[in-house]
Order: sequence, then C-alpha cells, then structure tokens
Amino acid sequence: MKAFIIQKYDKKGALKLTDLPVPIIKEDEVLVEIHAGGLNLLDAKIKSGEFKLILPYKLPLILGHDVAGIITQVGTKVIQFKVGDEIYARVADFNIGTFAEYIAIKEDDVALKPSNITMEEAASVPLVALTAWQSLVEKANLKKGQKVFIQAGSGGVGTIAIQLAKHLGATVATTASEKSFAMLKELGADVLIDYKKEDFEVILKDYDVVLNSQDTKTLEKSLRILKPGGKAISISGPPTPDFAKAIGARRFVKIALSLLSYGIRKRAKKIEVDYSFLFMRADGKQLQEISKLIKQNVIRPVVDKVFPFDRINEALGYVETGRAKGKVVVKIK
Repeated sequence: MKAFIIQKYDKKGALKLTDLPVPIIKEDEVLVEIHAGGLNLLDAKIKSGEFKLILPYKLPLILGHDVAGIITQVGTKVIQFKVGDEIYARVADFNIGTFAEYIAIKEDDVALKPSNITMEEAASVPLVALTAWQSLVEKANLKKGQKVFIQAGSGGVGTIAIQLAKHLGATVATTASEKSFAMLKELGADVLIDYKKEDFEVILKDYDVVLNSQDTKTLEKSLRILKPGGKAISISGPPTPDFAKAIGARRFVKIALSLLSYGIRKRAKKIEVDYSFLFMRADGKQLQEISKLIKQNVIRPVVDKVFPFDRINEALGYVETGRAKGKVVVKIK
C-alpha cells in the first residue's frame, strides 16, 4: 500500500511517500480501506516533535488520526462490524496512520459513518467532534441556560463545538474574524467577537465554561470571564498533573508538566474557577452519539478544502497556517 511517513522529527521536513505492507489485523481489529483522511494541527505537532514526551512514537511513522472508509476484513472477536461497512474513526494514540491506503483499527474506536454525509465530510469529523464532546458533555457537563465561550469559532473544533453547545441549550460566544461571522451565526453562535478589533474580556462576564484553544495569555484572560465555580477547559495546554497521571507518564514528565501548569492552576484556584487540560481520546461509543446528531442535522461537518492524496504536504502546510474555516481533508480513494 502507499503511505506517507516521517523518518525523523522535523518541523520543516516533508512527509515521504513510500510502499509498505498492508497491516495485519489483530482479533479485536478491523482492516479499513481508507477513502479519506482528516488533517489536524496535532499531526503537524507530532511531526515537529512537539509531543514526543507525551507521545513517544517509534519512527518511521505514518501520521493521521481521522479516517473514513470501508471495512475489508474483521478480526475473529469483532462483533459490531462486518466486511463492507462504511465507517469513520479517530484512531487511538499509538495506532495512528490514516495517511495511507489501509489501516487496522480497534473495534472500540470505530463507528458507522452517517449515511447523509460523504466520505470526505466523515473524515473531517472524529477528532474535532470528540474533542467538543469530551470538553462540553463529559468535562463541563454543559446544561441548558448556561453560557459558554468557545475560542476560534471558525476552526475545526470551534465549528463543531458551537453546534453541540447550541444543541445542549447554551448561549454561545466565540471569537473569529468578521468575515466568518455569517457562517458562525448560521452554526448557532450568539455573541460574535472580532478578535482583531475587540477584547473578549471587556465584552464577556459571568460565563460558566470556556473552551480554550489559544495561547497562555488568552487562557489567563479567559479565567477572568468565568463566574466562581466556572470551568476553563484547555485543549492547547498547559497540561496538568492529572493529565500526566491519566496517561501514565514517566516521573520526570509528571514533574515537568506540573511545573508548566503551576502558574495557571494557582491563578484559577485564587479566583475559585476550575482549570483542566483535555487531550482527547478515541471513543467509538461517543462517536456513535455524534453520528445520531449528524443524521438529525443537528451537527453538520464544515470542510474548508479537500486535497488529493499526492498533495498531502500542501494540505498539512495549509492546516499549519491556521486559516482554514473548518477542516482540511485528503481524498485517498
């Protein structure tokens, strides 16, 4: 099979096209012929070596976390899926590799693809939708009538999180450039803040939840718009000791992450708000819940561009610019 790999950590280096054997599945896995793969900033960060302490991968490595395709083989213990099923998934850490023609995926990480969206749209969904779900449903327990601030509303996570938050009955504020306002209003955003001209800290107050995806300075400002008992959930760091414990990190990594997040945790405690870091995980059951919302047209995928497979380096470069409105996808079949 054709696959794009990295041979060493390198921010500026290109993914290299190579021939590799088709994966051999384990008893609890399915083999998927990949039709489309979603690209995420996480792929670029892994390529550059930014996450090598948290995710110590062996090189060479096929990147790619999001997939949509058709099952061509099932393991002997697989009961939920059969050959021919159209599926999508965010594959688990240490099992990534969707920038290829085939991948073996654990049954527990897979969900049936909603029939009302294309393969390309399906490939855009899993990582960002699971991030939104685990932030707003699992961690924040967002309720009807609450107020949530979702940063960078026009990004991959933002476009899905806004729709999910509205479905849950929350008032949604977001930041974006003015040219994205019409799209974000259509997705359900109530309060639109032009980050180039306006300061969200001046406009927002007494919020219940913040979904932070920006730098530490923005996170510090975000804490101050929360009401006492409010929750700041960050997907861009800094990671916390709780996160280090959850991933079973080595002792020196735990110490390093504790020091990294000490300042923000201290500030949060002082003003009686809760700070947590989310590094989303693969979860087929949660993805099935998201599928129901897609089928009901409660959530719709937002795809900015679809690139052919042979232009994957160009696609990843576009993701790194941060200018994409929604998601970037490669069409493989």
